[in-house]
Amino acid sequence: MNHRNHVIRAVQAEEWAKVKEIRLDALQDPAAPVAFLETYEQGLAHPDLFWQQRAAGVSPRFGTSSGQFIAEAPDGSWSGSVVVLIEAAGSSDFFGSTIAQAQGHLVGVYVRPEHRGSGLLGALVAEALDWAWTREEPRLSRVRLYVHEANPRAQAAYRKLGFVPTGTVIPFEHDPLAKEVEMAIKRP
Repeated sequence: MNHRNHVIRAVQAEEWAKVKEIRLDALQDPAAPVAFLETYEQGLAHPDLFWQQRAAGVSPRFGTSSGQFIAEAPDGSWSGSVVVLIEAAGSSDFFGSTIAQAQGHLVGVYVRPEHRGSGLLGALVAEALDWAWTREEPRLSRVRLYVHEANPRAQAAYRKLGFVPTGTVIPFEHDPLAKEVEMAIKRP
């Protein structure tokens, strides 16, 4: 997919160094403490093998159960990224809850500050959703995400893309007094 001067595409396994680079940049963003479950220091401590395995695990070309999609600028730099995890019915998610229905889970959403408001987020999410909806097994009925209650900008952006709050709220891992709001979009 082409969005303005960016190409929106799936990550390839051999691009692990760029996967690492954009993740570390995301973890330094001012919104990172409420947007990600990992700190910059934790991300930085991972060895190259971790990043190589992560890139291979999110490369849809390998038939994985997750896909990472990036917005690539003409100079080859990455301006944004999103990951969609496939959660099988009956499995447990990373919060320890049992998955009731096969679904996608949008995580690791990041657009560099200079590209926010440009439509890149929508293009990234559209590519991730297209991949999720076209999977044969398991067939997904919805894709969800969690957003911190104190991140109204992100909530508004996701609403604009068609995600709606489901009523499910969970404690935020780093602060049990804070909450994460589940938002979802149904299969078209």
